[in-house]
Amino acid sequence: MLRHDRQVLPHRRGHPAVSGVEPLATITAATRALLGTAGRLDDAACRAPSLLPGWTRGHVLTHVARNADGGTRLLTWARTGVESYEYPSLEARAAEIEDGSGRPAAALVADVRESARRFADAYTLMSEEAWERVVQWTSGIRHPAARASDARLTEVLVHHVDLDAGFTPRDWPAGFTARMLDTVVAAFARRDDAPDLRLRATDTGRDLGGGDRVVAGTEASLLAWLMGRSSGAALAGAEGIAVPFLY
Repeated sequence: MLRHDRQVLPHRRGHPAVSGVEPLATITAATRALLGTAGRLDDAACRAPSLLPGWTRGHVLTHVARNADGGTRLLTWARTGVESYEYPSLEARAAEIEDGSGRPAAALVADVRESARRFADAYTLMSEEAWERVVQWTSGIRHPAARASDARLTEVLVHHVDLDAGFTPRDWPAGFTARMLDTVVAAFARRDDAPDLRLRATDTGRDLGGGDRVVAGTEASLLAWLMGRSSGAALAGAEGIAVPFLY
């Protein structure tokens, strides 16, 4: 998963004064929008391909639900001090997604809804100290539990696009797009297999990266391309550039 910095937020229930914690209201709004899209899909549509290679929409929805449960376990670990890992293993995670992908549309949507409710319940129980406690993700990386909040928002917003059912990168909130674009550019700068580019955001005027080759487009179009969610056809200068899969 990817991380980007957050400003310190004012304290109120569901909105802790800890750097890096996404407001629960923001996560909830993104989840409601995804549920609205998913609720319009019938059984056949859920078995149709998503934007992710080898995954149907049913795989995507099952993954979003299991991600919420994984996040709930991480928050519970941080709050109680009792180890409660995100998933037993990456293999177990993949098996759960595969096993759940073929369910009826109504069951898939209900799973996303109920798992999101469990995550929200765990979020509201968190103290400021708990948000700062370090827990371990299935990949082995360790972060403060606050990371689970922005990771959850990223999962919901990006996989909503992956459903390929009307919600596109243009629908991402501008603040999310700007922060995530910064994160992805920084991540590519640390990789040897990433092209050395200068990205020019035509809608905000921002330049990112220090390469000689310029790729220009809106921030949402640039981010979608870098994250493998578009071909780059809407961008100027992206022709012939191979972008490694990041997320």
